Amino acid sequence: DGLVVSEKEKSNDIDGTVPESELEAEEKGTEEEHPKQSDSNILDISSDYPRDKHISIQRNLADLEKLADLREDERKPCPLCPEEKFKACYSHKLHRHLQNLHWKVSVEFEGYRMCICHLSCRPVKSNLAGDQTLSKMGAHYHCIICSATIIRRTDMIGHINRHVNKGETESRFITVRSPKSSYKVVKESATDVQVLPNHSTPQKTDSYFNPKMKLNRQLIFCALAVLAGERKPIECLDAFGATGIMGLQWAKHLRSSVKVTINDCNENSVTMIKENCRLNKMKVKLNIREEDKVETVGNGEENSDTIEVTKMDANVVMHLKSFDFIHLDPYGSSVNYLDSAFRNVRNLGIVSLTSTDISSLYAKAQHVAFRHYGCNIVRTEYYKELAARTVIAAVTRAAARCNKGIEVLLAVAVEHFVLVVVRVLRGPTPADDSAKKVRYLLHCQWCEERVFQKESNMVEENPYQQLPCDCYGSMPGKTAVLLGPLWSGALFNTGFLRRMLLEAMQYGLDEAQSLLKTLVSEAECTAPKHLSTHGPSDESKQEESGIYIGTPNTSAESYLVHGKRKSEEVLRSAAKRQRPEHSAEHPPFYYNIHRHSIKGMNMPKLNKFLNYLSEAGYRVSRTHFDPMGVRTNAPLAQFKTVLMQYSTPTYVGAQAEGPVHLPGEIHVGEEVPAGTAIKVEEAELVEDDKRGVATAVFTQSYPTHCAAD
Repeated sequence: DGLVVSEKEKSNDIDGTVPESELEAEEKGTEEEHPKQSDSNILDISSDYPRDKHISIQRNLADLEKLADLREDERKPCPLCPEEKFKACYSHKLHRHLQNLHWKVSVEFEGYRMCICHLSCRPVKSNLAGDQTLSKMGAHYHCIICSATIIRRTDMIGHINRHVNKGETESRFITVRSPKSSYKVVKESATDVQVLPNHSTPQKTDSYFNPKMKLNRQLIFCALAVLAGERKPIECLDAFGATGIMGLQWAKHLRSSVKVTINDCNENSVTMIKENCRLNKMKVKLNIREEDKVETVGNGEENSDTIEVTKMDANVVMHLKSFDFIHLDPYGSSVNYLDSAFRNVRNLGIVSLTSTDISSLYAKAQHVAFRHYGCNIVRTEYYKELAARTVIAAVTRAAARCNKGIEVLLAVAVEHFVLVVVRVLRGPTPADDSAKKVRYLLHCQWCEERVFQKESNMVEENPYQQLPCDCYGSMPGKTAVLLGPLWSGALFNTGFLRRMLLEAMQYGLDEAQSLLKTLVSEAECTAPKHLSTHGPSDESKQEESGIYIGTPNTSAESYLVHGKRKSEEVLRSAAKRQRPEHSAEHPPFYYNIHRHSIKGMNMPKLNKFLNYLSEAGYRVSRTHFDPMGVRTNAPLAQFKTVLMQYSTPTYVGAQAEGPVHLPGEIHVGEEVPAGTAIKVEEAELVEDDKRGVATAVFTQSYPTHCAAD
């Protein structure tokens, strides 16, 4: 937007006075001045130099009266109104005019008053012929910060508040940081950071600090602490620093075990990161290329830890330097940075990424998921695990392009984010093995049954035969949909999760502890009561990436040799060790007990239902993806059979939970023929009443091939 300002207005400052000759010249030439405005008088608010404030912005009413040069014996015009709107008058009348029409309706900001202006300084508009003509004159305000013209007073107040939230309090053209008094100091995990007042709802150029992501930061810290226990020191990168809180927590708690680099492409964020380093008494290395150039921020004698702060694109910094640990947390999807992350990450290093584009990952915007991840997904009962497997599939393909394979250590999908932590395995053989685990998924839209396609290049004549259900034969039309490609391997590594749990206990991370306990039981697919922190004695060494890594109850000697080039042969030989033939991988996906509940029946409590499935001979556990989800290797038909057996009719809700007797030909543990209808006949309910005896017999039939809603 432009702003037309006369030469007289440009030359006057806030408290200056206007000579009488200029006022007389203005009075005579008011009508002739505007049609002759040239393009040089149009001021572009996007220019990069500071400029004087408008004459309508004053500190006191007396300063505004000085502009009019009030004299009792002379008629004077209003300095903020054109002559055709307010004719020249004597001082007493002009004083009332300035006070009532301009001063009382002004907007106050830091001691200044932005008075209402009636001059023709609104932006110019072009007519059909291309000539620039002034818009219709009207009352407006001039912003003290950016000199924009706002018509309504309420809009002007909101406009100023937005400037304050962004930290701009002096000039639109030069980014000026707000005083320290306007910053808010937030403390998390013994780390202090300064944030803007609008840290929860920032503008596009502001640093973002989300308190709801505390759990995410704790999980990433535990993963880094586990890696720091394997080899020291490790070089770690926070590619999107924002306020720098994550990198500061790494350096403050792990100290000499890590060399932290915090990067951000925003200059304001880099400045804020340096200020937060000063607040936490850290040293700052300014440039990634100048290793000897170190700036001591704050009292560097108390803490010798050094944090490297860089200002460049995340792809560039990951190409310039190798790291052992990389964390990606951009705004939205991380797919644009995966190639750079895996190109330079060291062998057996860890890459963690947080994806916040949940609208596409949770199948609310399916076309966006296909565009970003090349994956076709639909909304299912297990949509959160589907989102995690979608991200891992994209990670696997990016790593394979760099001749690297991955092992998934952790995959978490909650309300606000999807977190994936993988270990990098260098070499074409791990890359091929990982790429083979990316498959398509057959999903039945009627009964929510699902199965991964077989690993084969041959075209199947009837792919519906791979589904355990018989919906295709009993339901009209096409009942299944092909989803993917998705990651078909395990989502958790039990040994790594146990060590993360120990680190969370050591550092007192309460929020992460409860989630990690659920993840350990989910990874083992066992009930939570069987969970132990250290694991069985004969499994004291957990296998990760084909390499046995000692848990904290083992001796200091482990199969990992500290070092880089010396340990390559040892790592290569260890990676060739074959895994046991019997794999204890957790079953893929889960069932929601509410989704498959029986209409007219009270289902059992979730923990009791887990015990019932376990007694039937199936592996079972709860899942963090869904509070009412059950992860089990039982087929859906058997899942429904057990659920129906231990459900009670709605009208006997006070009766203790017990089994409902099924027909004699169907028993728990046996396969239920697809498409068979199960008839449940309930016992008679007899109620003694003064009037007589009421008997009710209820008989219902439910097909087993679809959920009864």
